[in-house]
Amino acid sequence: MSYMENNFDKRLNPTLLVDGAKSVVSLLLNYYPSEFQNQESYKISKYAYGQDYHFVIKEKLKELLFSIQENIGAVDGRAFVDSAPILDKAWAAKSGLGWIGKNSNLLTQQVGSFYFIAELIIDLELEYDYATTDHCGTCTACIDSCPTEAIVAPYIVDGSKCISYFTIELKESIPTEMKGKLDDWAFGCDICQDVCPWNKFSKPHNEPLFDPNPEFLSMSKKDWEEITEETFKTIFKNSAVKRTKFEGFIRNIDFIK
Repeated sequence: MSYMENNFDKRLNPTLLVDGAKSVVSLLLNYYPSEFQNQESYKISKYAYGQDYHFVIKEKLKELLFSIQENIGAVDGRAFVDSAPILDKAWAAKSGLGWIGKNSNLLTQQVGSFYFIAELIIDLELEYDYATTDHCGTCTACIDSCPTEAIVAPYIVDGSKCISYFTIELKESIPTEMKGKLDDWAFGCDICQDVCPWNKFSKPHNEPLFDPNPEFLSMSKKDWEEITEETFKTIFKNSAVKRTKFEGFIRNIDFIK
């Protein structure tokens, strides 16, 4: 994922993204579902069950910025949802929303890690929060459970070995050495989150736009293997799954079945 190397200066300096920036406001939005896929099915990462989070959260951030402007006055800013060179997890950890765990996800003692991270960068000086402490302790559940050994050391993930990379980012064929290691994941992967002890505190979200299409929940492996492009577009209308496109999704299914 060479794009991660691009614009490194902007990742470190928010004033290159927003003129006169003085504060990064980090926010979390829960996406943990109340209903889950049929267990005898190819798996989709929970964050992609409903509508594409980019659009859902962007609208909320626009409302927040408008509310700030309405209550405080002239405040200039810009909303970010995984869409620009910004170190979202690092800023969220710096603001005390959680700590970056051994699986490289932001973890919290209150609600685990099934949430999106977003930011408002604004030109308003605020009273700032502080980082919290690490509570991973001696636990290595995420490292031990990763079938592709993508967590090469505590807090270090080799993205090129991650199931999410193979099923979403990779445009070429999935390497043959990964055969039998994707654990039925057709889009993304939640293994290192599912096994994290802090996620026993996860609670279902209350955002209707993150609710899945009912047909999606009941589909079996056979249904996925026989899915048409028309059905794919219907089930995943406005979904992040469309990022892999129908051809990429079928490639994933064919590789793991």
